[in-house]
Amino acid sequence: MKLASYADGSRDGHLVVVSRDLTQAHFATGIATRLQQVLDDWGFLAPQLEDLAVQLNHGKLRHAFPFDPDKCLAPLPRASGWAVVMADGAVRRDAGQFAGPHQPLRAPAVGEVALAAIAGDLSPASDTAASLDALRLLTLAVDWRLDDELIATQAAPLAVTPDELGTAWRTGRVQARLHALHNGSKQPARDVDAQPGAALARVARLRALRAGQVVGASLGALDLTLTAGDSLHLDLKTAEGSSLFGALDLDIAPLAPTDLS
Repeated sequence: MKLASYADGSRDGHLVVVSRDLTQAHFATGIATRLQQVLDDWGFLAPQLEDLAVQLNHGKLRHAFPFDPDKCLAPLPRASGWAVVMADGAVRRDAGQFAGPHQPLRAPAVGEVALAAIAGDLSPASDTAASLDALRLLTLAVDWRLDDELIATQAAPLAVTPDELGTAWRTGRVQARLHALHNGSKQPARDVDAQPGAALARVARLRALRAGQVVGASLGALDLTLTAGDSLHLDLKTAEGSSLFGALDLDIAPLAPTDLS
């Protein structure tokens, strides 16, 4: 299933189920209003959301509406924590506040992309197999840094269960291509081969994880620096060209007149 959090004036947004083709959505109000509720009671609530998703995909929900990514917050705006496992195994931590997929920045930035695994409860020292069992949802995230200081973490609009990834999900690995447009110009696509279970297990070596912890498997830095007035479009897609998590669109605010004086 594919899940998103629509902006409604609250900190966490309102949970919606999104159709497989990303065209339709339906509020999950009768089941849960926030994604964290689902993560806290996954065994009971997730099957109900799956049933809702099946009905939505078959066009059987009378109150479905067109899905609008512009209305999305991050799927889990306030996670239990955010940790990124780097290529060398080092772990970088942050509080877990996620900006939405279209939230602008007000400063130049360098981006570090990660496949983000949203976990259920996970015991300390869990191995990769146990960590995969605790894997609930996946999304795409970018840490934006200025002078090596984290200024924002941005998440794609959708969090999806691994079974929704189709051919991009193979024996615990996500294999896809990262596509980017910088100021409207296509950048070289990047092949992605990430192991979210291994990333979760790496963090679980250090401590137990609570439901709602997000762990990123680093996909490396973006090969560009965004400056004032720039725009960036990022989308992780299958080999067939289907978007896995919806696109992230970032604008860097242009310099104010006072900044130019």
